[in-house]
Amino acid sequence: MIDDLPCLMYLLAHDDAAEGPYDRSRTGLLVRAAALIDLASRGRLRETGGTVTASGTEAVGDPVLDGVLRDAGGGHGWKHLVRRHRKRTLAQVEDRLTAAGLLTVRAPRTPFGARRSTVTDPAVPAALRARMSAALHGNGPVTEIPAADAALLALAAAGGIRSVVSRRDHKTFRARVDACTGRLGALAPGLEKAVRALPTTMIAARGGMGGS
Repeated sequence: MIDDLPCLMYLLAHDDAAEGPYDRSRTGLLVRAAALIDLASRGRLRETGGTVTASGTEAVGDPVLDGVLRDAGGGHGWKHLVRRHRKRTLAQVEDRLTAAGLLTVRAPRTPFGARRSTVTDPAVPAALRARMSAALHGNGPVTEIPAADAALLALAAAGGIRSVVSRRDHKTFRARVDACTGRLGALAPGLEKAVRALPTTMIAARGGMGGS
């Protein structure tokens, strides 16, 4: 089972009816942010004076994470890295899930169309969403939620994935979502800020700003 954050983020964002992510532009940013969180949790990315630096020279062994790790070698900030090469990273996540047998991908119908994808085993994203629901609706302290689940929940809320965090849940459990997002500050203060800024980043991305 694949358990790296960008792939799990993609599965949460996938919409069977849309034959792909619920919103391809937004999902590109979400999987980039998930990859950065994953790398930071592994100790491969650190923040120094607001700038992201890579730690170590060896590859992670995951094509998605290794690609994002190489992007971090230029001394940029977290927000820049969330936006950078997001289309490439999204395609790499789809390729990785396809190679793992969790996704089938079909070519676009038109030259300017998007890839279409189908989850091969609906039980996988269903179980993942159940985990998110338990984390969101649970009565225990947020500190007891697994770090990966807290990060995914924070990203799903920031990205407006209503199948994970409905509008009502977003209002009812605002403090719980906020606490999940706040846990990212332990990895890097700038990373937490970048996730909190995702709604604004998504608006800017729709206007053609901030990389590709």
